Amino acid sequence: MAGRAQKCLSLIGFSLICLKMVTPEIPTIDQAYSKISNSITVEWATVPGAISYLLTAKDGDTVIETTVTNSPGTVTGLKAATLYQITIRSISAAGQSQASPPKQAKTVLAAPVLEVSSPSPDSILVQWDAVYMAIGFSVSIMQANGLGRIWKENTTNTSLTFSSLDAGTLYTIKAYAWNANGIPGDDSTCNQRTSPRAPANIQVSFDSGALKASVSWTPTEGAFNYTVMALSDSSQRSCSTTLSSCSVSSLQCGTEYLISVSASNDAGSSKSSSAVTLKTVACAPGRVTIQEDPPGHLSVAWSNVELRDYYVAFVKSDDGLEVHCNTSLTQCNFLCECGFTYFISVFAYNKAGQSPLGDVFNYTTAPCCPSDINPVLVSSDRVEIVWSPVRGAELYETEAKAGHSVVECNNTAPACTLSALECDTKYNITVYSFSEVRGSNLSCSSHFITTAPCSPEIKNISKDAFSMINVHWRATNDDAIYTVTAQGQKGLFQCSSTGEACTIGGLPCGSLFSVTAVAETLAGKSLPSYSMPLETVPCCPAGLTAAQVTQSTINVSWTIGTVTQTYVTVLESHIGQSKCHTQQNHCLLGCIACGINYTVALKAISPTGLTADCAHRSYSSSACCPLGVKLYRLGPNGIRIYWQASRGSANYSTDLYGSKGSFMCAPSAGLSFCDVTDIPCGDVYTVMVSPVAETGLKLTFCPKKLYSGKSNNSSPR
Repeated sequence: MAGRAQKCLSLIGFSLICLKMVTPEIPTIDQAYSKISNSITVEWATVPGAISYLLTAKDGDTVIETTVTNSPGTVTGLKAATLYQITIRSISAAGQSQASPPKQAKTVLAAPVLEVSSPSPDSILVQWDAVYMAIGFSVSIMQANGLGRIWKENTTNTSLTFSSLDAGTLYTIKAYAWNANGIPGDDSTCNQRTSPRAPANIQVSFDSGALKASVSWTPTEGAFNYTVMALSDSSQRSCSTTLSSCSVSSLQCGTEYLISVSASNDAGSSKSSSAVTLKTVACAPGRVTIQEDPPGHLSVAWSNVELRDYYVAFVKSDDGLEVHCNTSLTQCNFLCECGFTYFISVFAYNKAGQSPLGDVFNYTTAPCCPSDINPVLVSSDRVEIVWSPVRGAELYETEAKAGHSVVECNNTAPACTLSALECDTKYNITVYSFSEVRGSNLSCSSHFITTAPCSPEIKNISKDAFSMINVHWRATNDDAIYTVTAQGQKGLFQCSSTGEACTIGGLPCGSLFSVTAVAETLAGKSLPSYSMPLETVPCCPAGLTAAQVTQSTINVSWTIGTVTQTYVTVLESHIGQSKCHTQQNHCLLGCIACGINYTVALKAISPTGLTADCAHRSYSSSACCPLGVKLYRLGPNGIRIYWQASRGSANYSTDLYGSKGSFMCAPSAGLSFCDVTDIPCGDVYTVMVSPVAETGLKLTFCPKKLYSGKSNNSSPR
């Protein structure tokens, strides 16, 4: 029944105003029932002025409320199979009404929680836990696509098996429980597919190169996936696919496999099909050993492997040529050449095919030996040799032996220079070829090369009385010919000998030469010896002349010679010697006695002091000038000239020189005077009496007299 309520509102600054509002009426529940295990639905008649309703479900101390706007309303969040007291209140703007009289209602049973599986391709097993307050269960099954019949079973147990189903088919299963009153509870629905049958018609092919088996089969109804298993005693391989074929890879060589196929879907896996036997290819032979004995013959051996029928060994050289050997044994022999790298592989074969490629072995034979060794230069301490490159050689080792002396040379090029060798020595030279893989080929043959002779040592150079140059040296070579060379600006002069000396003649005077000696044998020429300088005597001047300047002075002159620095002139007689040392081409010698036979000698001296005796000649000084020259008049136009003869016999000549003419007279033999007639008067004459040389040359250095012929009464002076 509706009541009235009073509410007072206090407004600040205003008087208190009291309002009276009417609360809504109390609704009456018509019915309350449960169709779902966690809710109860309530129906009631609407109340005027109500804008919503408050539903309350109470179970002991548990109270659950729900606000709804109209009838019917549902209270959720309840427990299954539980009795609840249900009340309702109406709500308006004035507030909410009192609770309605309670109504009892019980929630239905909870749905069983199903667990389904397909233990076989034609059955489905349904299981569940016990449901509170349930005394029985109803389970039905049908194909999910709606085709076919529906199977329904009632049971008091908590499991049920449906059989004779179609394999690989999706079924829908529905189940609910009922209570003692036969009221059914919530139902559970789920889908379950039966497992597929095992695939049939298994086909297997084997790829020996990839060690892979390709397996195919007839598709099975309802199968989502297929799994292929390959089992052996030591390994297991598998592959999965949604198709009707699959490849099992990474199989082991030399192994027998049992291959089976199973199908699966969301219900599980089928049984495996009947197994098919597969034998893979044999494994690659291992423990391969390679030996070269004797050189030029390769022996290849390997270990035995399972499931093989026979073996094939392949040997391929680095120039592309390949040979092979087919055998049921575990060894093959091949021919090989020097300087090659051989790549060796061994395969085993059976009906499945060729074994996988095992390790590829390489064997490098020793590099070939150089055969065309050619010395291109042999000197006293050095040998240059060349040869053609040989196959397989990365380096050449050249060794020269002579007694305990060993000289080595390494080079990547086919040439080598052996230096610091001993001269005139026979060396045993071997060129070994070398590769980093195989090392040196020590079977290379040797060659003998003799170095050029040792350089001679010139001991001295001498000159004999005939101006021949004698060169002496120290000989240290066997069977050598020695050649001495004197070379200068004026030419080259040589002499040869097998001994320790030889003579060079015909060297020009006034020259500088460099003298060297060279030894020569069949091996070649030595280096030249250290040179020694050789200077020939200066050349003698030509045109030696002697002219008497005064009665006691002689001028000796000549032409300048070659490479001469100074000259020495010697004038010598039984009464003494006169000498002059000069750099000029003449020399004035004094203290000469008249009428004496002299010897004139000339020497040329070089800047280094070498002296050449150039010329010796006889020279007779002129007769002495006469003494006591007197003049006597002979009539008006004549004059007698008188003198005293000097030491020694001599011829004299008398000469008168004046402006009006020259006059001469020669005395008769044995006389010491001479008469000159018919001379013009009135002139002054110079009168000179001088001895005449055997050559007819008159001396001009004797004393002179003056004679005046002014008148007939003039007299000599």
